[in-house]
Amino acid sequence: MNRRLSLFASLAIFLGVVFSPTLTHAKDIVVGTSVALTGKHARTGQEQLQGFQMWVEEVNARGGLLGQIVKLVYYDDESKPETGTKLYEKLITDDKVDLLIGLYSSSATSAASIVAEKHSFPMVSSGASASEIWERGFKNTFGLYTPAELYMDQILEFGKSKGLKKIALIYENTEFPRGVASGVKTKAKQLGMRIVFEEEYGKASTDFSSMIIKIKAKKPDMVIGGSYLPDSTTFMRQAKENRLYSKIFAFAVGPGLPDFGQDLGLDAEAVMGNTQWEPTLKLPGASEFSAKYKTKYGLEPGYHAGGGYGAGYVLEAAVKKAGTTDRDKVRAALFALDTVNAFGRFKVDASGKQIGKPGYTVQWLGGERHIVLPVEAATAKVAYPFKDWGKR
Repeated sequence: MNRRLSLFASLAIFLGVVFSPTLTHAKDIVVGTSVALTGKHARTGQEQLQGFQMWVEEVNARGGLLGQIVKLVYYDDESKPETGTKLYEKLITDDKVDLLIGLYSSSATSAASIVAEKHSFPMVSSGASASEIWERGFKNTFGLYTPAELYMDQILEFGKSKGLKKIALIYENTEFPRGVASGVKTKAKQLGMRIVFEEEYGKASTDFSSMIIKIKAKKPDMVIGGSYLPDSTTFMRQAKENRLYSKIFAFAVGPGLPDFGQDLGLDAEAVMGNTQWEPTLKLPGASEFSAKYKTKYGLEPGYHAGGGYGAGYVLEAAVKKAGTTDRDKVRAALFALDTVNAFGRFKVDASGKQIGKPGYTVQWLGGERHIVLPVEAATAKVAYPFKDWGKR
């Protein structure tokens, strides 16, 4: 895996040169972004970039945007917010891109959005959901994802329907996981459920054993994590080692990726999580995108790929509505848009926060990831309760 990502990063550097503005024609429309090709978010960043690239291929195959060829300029932000900030400054001031798509993770987007705001440059955020990004009075960051605070609502409501009351809540100490945790606490209070354990952990954490021992003592009905792929996977491995049991295990991000099931095998069975999008959703162009992606890259797209692809289509719709790439007119068009593409509905409030798109709950069943909530979008029924480790 590391070798594959290393090769991909090397290719990305080469492509970054190929797509540099010095090689574009005078009438090209240049779209700038940074992606996590190395570091913690390399797996999701790679899918996001592939989604961007598929949109670029498709828009150009249709004759371009406003009759002009679209070129993508991108750099590796190494999964670091501080690097992403420098790259967006470069994209705007040195590369002089015409349009911006945001980067992956709420922390990185929060940092890069300061640059976009400084230059009054509208940016479609393709991989962030922490609400605090949209609570600063900015007017140039447009969210694509369902807000983090709503991620666990469906799972909590399901738990309530089963009579569950006690929740153990863990989360990484960065913007998105804190947003998930904030939403869990608010929703739990509304439902009359109790947080019996709460702990925040560092973003480089790999040892959860002491935390798990403390959680066991509280005997929670549900264990909920505001997490990413590496930490949620590691936590479940150590939960098994320490025989932590709960009727529901649910994590943000991790279970929504194919890697979660591949890495954990049978230990992923019945773990719940969140997704912004799945290929099975009845959305215009979703099945076609999924089929093309699978043919091109050899695997089904996860929601990060779908988000990259959908962000391109949102940007395209805004430019078409504006009839120009003029920043003020594109910004106004993004605020006014209410549109549906293969990723779902795009509609924002006066701050640019996404309010039109629902989220979905997934669960690993029989080695496959299924939507289980809401019922109208489900491809399988919820498996409940989580089987004790000794009976699996």
